This record gives sequence, structure tokens and C-alpha cells, in this order.
Amino acid sequence: MISRLKALIKRIQLYIQITEMGPIARRYFVKDGFDGSMTMLGIIVGTWVVNVTQPEIIVTAGLGACLAMGISGLSGAYLTEKAERKRELKNLEKAMMTKLDDSVITDATAFVSFYAAIVDGVSPILTALVSLSPFFLVLHGLLAVENAYITSIIVTLVTLFMFGIYLGKIAKENALLYGIQTLVAGVATIVIVLLLGAIY
Repeated sequence: MISRLKALIKRIQLYIQITEMGPIARRYFVKDGFDGSMTMLGIIVGTWVVNVTQPEIIVTAGLGACLAMGISGLSGAYLTEKAERKRELKNLEKAMMTKLDDSVITDATAFVSFYAAIVDGVSPILTALVSLSPFFLVLHGLLAVENAYITSIIVTLVTLFMFGIYLGKIAKENALLYGIQTLVAGVATIVIVLLLGAIY
């Protein structure tokens, strides 16, 4: 069992290496995770502005949004990556003047389409659930709804900041500066939603 698992992991690593999918998957994860956090931030601040006190409404709206993002990311990434990889495979076959139907390259091409879809679909769902986590505590009577709003906003801003730190490390530049930039994006979202609430 363990030997089969090790063989599977090595196979997956080989597929990722052949297709150079590592950096692409990383971009998918960060971009869509960022989208998930920002979307939840907008929903949470928006419901706060209009004085929604029922956690069921917030959780349902949040889960609906993260489910939609997940399905969109899953299907969109799969179809996009599949089309791109098939085009690359056909170009390679044309250059080599041979079919690659039973090759490891074909297997890798098929695998990375699913791999990209999973990363793209799961990332926004995970970050959205992190933002919603305080409201799950409210549902179980462990936290007051007002405290949940504040906690959720703080947690989401921290998540955005950590995404920035991660991007800074990838770029091998000032990670703190990247973190501040993503944090500013979150704060700007809060300010805009609050202004809209004041207008309407």
C-alpha cells in the first residue's frame, strides 16, 4: 500500500515536472484564494452595513458565493487548461511527426487539467470558509454576532496579508511590501462598501 502511494506521488511529481505545472498551479491558488477572501470581505462588510444579525443569512450567502466560485474555478480551469494542453500536444506531435497517444506526455497532459481544476476550485472555497468561520461559531452559540463580524474582517485581512507575504517570497522581493499591498486592497474594499452603505 505504501509502495503504491509512493509510486503514485512520484508519478504525479513527474507529470507536474513534464508539464511545468508547478508555477501555474501556484498562481491559480493565490489568485483564486485572493478572490475568495475579497468576495467574502465584500459580503461580510455589506451585511454588517445593513445590520444583518441572523448568522444563517450570512453563512448561507457566503457558502453560496464560495460554492459558485469553486464550481466556476473548477470548470473554467479544467476547460481552459485542457484546451491549452491539447493545443501544445498537437503542436509537439506535429513537430515530432509522430503520435504521442500512449506516451507519458499524453498522460501528464490529461492529469494536469484535473490538477489545475482542483487547485482553482478548492482555493477560493478554503479562503471563503476561513472568513466565514466566526459565523459558524455564532451558529453554535460560541460567539456573539457583532464579535463575529469584527473577527471575520480581521481574519480575512490577515489572510490577504499572508497571500501578499507569500507572493513576495515567490518574487524574492520585499515580502512585507507585498503583504501591505494586498492588505491595502482589502482595506479599500471595506472603505468602498462602507461608503456605499452610507449613500444608500
